[in-house]
Amino acid sequence: MAPVEEVVTVAVHVAEAAANLHTAVRGTGGPDVTASARYVERRSWIAEYFDRTAAHHWKALTSDAKVSRVRATVRAGRDRMRRTLLAALPVDLSGQRVLDAGCGTGVLAMDLARRGAQVTAIDLSPTLVAHARETAAASGVPGIDFQDGDMLAAGLGEFEWVVGMDSLIHYDVAEMVGALETLAPRVSRGIVFTVAPKTWLLSVMWTVGRLFPRHDRAPSIVPVDAADLERRVALSTALAGWRIVGKTKVEQGFYRSQAIVLLRDAARGSA
Repeated sequence: MAPVEEVVTVAVHVAEAAANLHTAVRGTGGPDVTASARYVERRSWIAEYFDRTAAHHWKALTSDAKVSRVRATVRAGRDRMRRTLLAALPVDLSGQRVLDAGCGTGVLAMDLARRGAQVTAIDLSPTLVAHARETAAASGVPGIDFQDGDMLAAGLGEFEWVVGMDSLIHYDVAEMVGALETLAPRVSRGIVFTVAPKTWLLSVMWTVGRLFPRHDRAPSIVPVDAADLERRVALSTALAGWRIVGKTKVEQGFYRSQAIVLLRDAARGSA
């Protein structure tokens, strides 16, 4: 494959891979009734596209299988981001309930379980959830509650922490804040998640991608201005008592993402 073609192909597959961390139409307790019509429509599109198209590519990207040099940079970037998110959490999570919102192949869920967390790991793709369950069993990491469904479902219960690696990157900032507002009442300590940072390159790719017919493209990654997100969180009455306390960009090869640490005021200093 020619270098330019490789870059284009990887860009598509990165979007597909990121979609695994999205929510599903199905879910424990059903979709949250406060979800906007746009959120539900977009979620359904992502669920259908990813489970039918991208699961094979995602399994390869998150394994140790041989991949191209470009995809290797994406894999390395994702590994760095996973370590970044884990660094925002207590080293000892014994007895704490953690929701892995968009577990994909289960790598992050297993890391959380190794720290002692009681992990609920949910993803839109039944295919990837089945793969994650098998991988965890083969790796000797028991006890993770793997489910396919909607990460916003009230039936999932309450948690000390929610971790969402690339689970909100297909929503605009208003929808993202809406998702955080839905999760927050059921979370006692913090929500650690990622956004696609608003850079000129990603913005151009997003604009060009919207020119293609919907059935010919993967669900797009929506660039987000972290300062705008922080302002909206501060203005949200539903997020009163919550504050963004950390923002860390990870840029490696063709991987671009930014970690956001959102904590309840009562949890600050104790993470």
